[in-house]
Amino acid sequence: MADAVNAMGYRYVALNPGASFRGLHDSLVNYSGNRPELIQCLHENVAVGIAHGYAKASGEPMAVILHNVVGLLHGAMAIYYAYIDRVPMMILGGAGPMALDKRRANIDWIHSANVQGNAVRDYTKWDDQPASIKSIAPTVARGHRVAMIEPQGPVYIAMDGALQEQRLTEPVEYPNFERFAVPSSIGADEKALAALARMLMDARRPVIIPGYAGRSPEAFGLLVELAELAGAGVVDSHHRLNFPNRHPLNAEGTAALGEADLVLFLDVKDMERPTKTTDYTTRKITSRLAPDVKIADLGYNDLAISSWTHDFASLEEVDLQVTADTTVALPRLLELSREIAAEENPARRAEREAQAARIGKMHEETWAGWQRDAERVWDATPISTARLAAEVWDAVKDHDWVLAPGTASEWAYRIWDFDRPYRHVGKTLGTGTQIAISIGTALAHRDAGRLVVDLQPDGDLLFDPQALWTAAYHQIPMLVVMFNNRAYYNDWLHQERMANVRGTPVENAYLGMEIDKPAPDFANLARSFGWHGEGPVTDPADLGAAVRRAVDVVMKERRPALVDVVCQYQ
Repeated sequence: MADAVNAMGYRYVALNPGASFRGLHDSLVNYSGNRPELIQCLHENVAVGIAHGYAKASGEPMAVILHNVVGLLHGAMAIYYAYIDRVPMMILGGAGPMALDKRRANIDWIHSANVQGNAVRDYTKWDDQPASIKSIAPTVARGHRVAMIEPQGPVYIAMDGALQEQRLTEPVEYPNFERFAVPSSIGADEKALAALARMLMDARRPVIIPGYAGRSPEAFGLLVELAELAGAGVVDSHHRLNFPNRHPLNAEGTAALGEADLVLFLDVKDMERPTKTTDYTTRKITSRLAPDVKIADLGYNDLAISSWTHDFASLEEVDLQVTADTTVALPRLLELSREIAAEENPARRAEREAQAARIGKMHEETWAGWQRDAERVWDATPISTARLAAEVWDAVKDHDWVLAPGTASEWAYRIWDFDRPYRHVGKTLGTGTQIAISIGTALAHRDAGRLVVDLQPDGDLLFDPQALWTAAYHQIPMLVVMFNNRAYYNDWLHQERMANVRGTPVENAYLGMEIDKPAPDFANLARSFGWHGEGPVTDPADLGAAVRRAVDVVMKERRPALVDVVCQYQ
C-alpha cells in the first residue's frame, strides 16, 4: 500500500491517527521513511481542508487518510467542499476488517460499514474498496487518474484493516505505474471553437467572465492577451485568480457587464451569480444583462454533473456552448482570434481600441471610487474592513506574497495588486473551511519562502481552532490577520430581514448570532498553540504596526503569527 501511494508522487499525506490504518501508518513511517511526509492534524476536517488548499495552490494533489467510518464522517463536509470546488485529492480510509473473525470486540464493529464509501459517494468522483493485496496497486493508480482527470475532484479508497496487516507469502509484482499516467485533456471541436472566436471578435461590447480557467497559471497571461485583442472587459468570478485586478480591462464594479452585447463564460459552473442580482429578502432575481445580449460558453458544461448536489446551478440560455478543457481550448481560441484580427480593416481595429479605452476609463473611475470609500471610513471604530485590507497590504506588498481565500469583504480585490497567477487561490467557500485551506496554501508555498496571508473570519476559525497547532508543529509559516466582527454577521443580516418583513423586533437579531460576552481571545489562543500572537487591536492607529511586527516574525523567524483585529460587521 505504501509503495502504491508513493508511486503516485504525493509529497504529503494529512491524517488524524486511527487504529483502522495502523498497518499503513507504520509502513509509511518505517518502511517508506515518512514518505509521503505525514502532516498531523487534530481533526479530519482540517486534514481534508489542508489537502484542499495545497492542491489549489500547487496544482498537485495531496493524500489524506481517515479513520474508518467515524473519521470519514468527520471529514465529510470538507470532502464535499473539495468536490464542488473541483479539487483533486486521494482520500484513503481504514476499513473493517471486513472479515468478521478478524475484528476486535465492539470497536471494530461500531466503526465499520457496508459499504464504507457510500457515506461520501454522492460527493466524490469515485470510490472503491480493494479486497486483495494484488488489487491495491491498480486501485490506487485508477483513483489517482480519476482524481486528476478534469473536471478534477476527490476520490475515496477504503483499505481493509486486516489486509493492511496480512503477512505477504510471496513478492508483490507491481505494474508499470508510468503507464497509468493521467490522460490528455479534452480539446474543443475546431468548428465550434472557430465560431466562438468569430462571435467574440464580431462583438462590439464583449465581456469575459472566467471561472475555473485560472486553475492553470498560463490562463492568467492568456486572458490578458485575449481581452486586449478583443477589446473585452473581464469580470473575474474569483473561483480562481483569472485576471489581474488592476488591469485597465478589469471591469468589476463597472457598467460594462450591463452594456455587453456578448458575454463569454470560461469554465464557469454558475452563470447566474455574476450576471444577476438578488433581493435577499424576497428572493427575487433580476438580470444585470441587456435583453439582446448573446451568451457563449467554453468549459465542461454538464460533464460530471451530480445527481445529488445542485452545485450545477441555474440552467441558463446560451447561444453557443463549446465543451472543452480551457487549458487546451483557450490557447487555440486566442490563435483563432488573432487570425481574425489580422484580417480586419483599420476602422474595425480603431473601434475596438476605443471600446477598450472606454472600459479602461470606467475601471479607473471605479478604482478611484473604491479608494475614496476606504478613506471615508479610515478612522472608523471598530476598524473598517477597508482599512484592515489596506494596512495589511501596506505591510506585505514588498514581499513575495500570496493571499489565501479570505478577502475582507472583497476589499483586498479593491486595494491589493494581484499581478501574478499564484497571488490568490480563489475566494472563500463557506464557514468552517478557510483556516485549513489557508494552512494548505501556506504548506504549498513553504519551500518558496513566500509570505502567505490569511484574512481570517472569526466564526470560521472557531470551527477548527486546533488547525493552528498543525501549522506550528510542522513549521508552516503564515500570517493570519483576524477579520473579527464578533458575530456570524451574514446570518445576523438574514434575521434582520425576517424581522423587517414580519414586524418582529429587529433588536433581537443578535440572539444566536453574536460571538461576544465573552469575546474569544484569538491572540492568546494562537500563543497557546505556539504562534506569535498580537491583539486584540481595537484602535485603527495601532493596526499597521501590529501587522508589521507579525510580518517580521513570519519572515525572519519562519513561524506563524496571528493578529487579532476587531472590525466592523462588514
